[in-house]
Amino acid sequence: MSKDYLTINSCQVDQASGKVSTDGKGQFVVMINPANFNNSETICYNDDKSFGQAGQALKFGAVGPKKISFEIILDGTGVLNSPLVGNPVVEVKDQLTQLKNLVSKYEGSKHTPNVVQIVWGTFLFYGCMHAMTVKNTLFKSSGAPLRAKVNLSFTQYKTPQEIIKSANTNSPDLTHIIEVVAGDTLPLLCNKIYKNSAYYLQVAQINNLTNFRQLTPGIKLKFPPLR
Repeated sequence: MSKDYLTINSCQVDQASGKVSTDGKGQFVVMINPANFNNSETICYNDDKSFGQAGQALKFGAVGPKKISFEIILDGTGVLNSPLVGNPVVEVKDQLTQLKNLVSKYEGSKHTPNVVQIVWGTFLFYGCMHAMTVKNTLFKSSGAPLRAKVNLSFTQYKTPQEIIKSANTNSPDLTHIIEVVAGDTLPLLCNKIYKNSAYYLQVAQINNLTNFRQLTPGIKLKFPPLR
């Protein structure tokens, strides 16, 4: 089998380490490589605004997960050469069942859809199916499909560890836990995180500080997003 064909492999997630790896339990190899392959990335912004406000400055919220989408062809006529050389012609409905079991079967014990690996040449992507659309284009006299076009889209899967690593821990849009060291003052810490020392009274209230003028080294303070 040529490695040049786009291939979808089933994966397992080690819950302890968060590591994702193929498990060898399922694989789908396309008959024809996609003619178009789309990658998309998004950045989310907070759009809260006051009543009557004419406009607002964009306020960064989060970096969204990457998404990919492509179209594949399922053929049951035998005209298209399958990468699985020597295999008999497989009915389109059976190919579709195999594909669905691989990419859209919900794992009740894990409370999540299957995580799959998509590999095509040097391209490697781990994700969960976002959407699938099937368009049957050729039929037997009985009405059974002989050929179908399947549009697939996947959302990138990230382990909790990867999400933490990719987060911008310097952003004032995220809650910070800071351990106080000798010489720290609340205005200085607010200036460091929010670029504005005037937030020190709000932070003192959030942390239930009765004496915010003298911070005890070793205590931990919360610095949540402030508007």
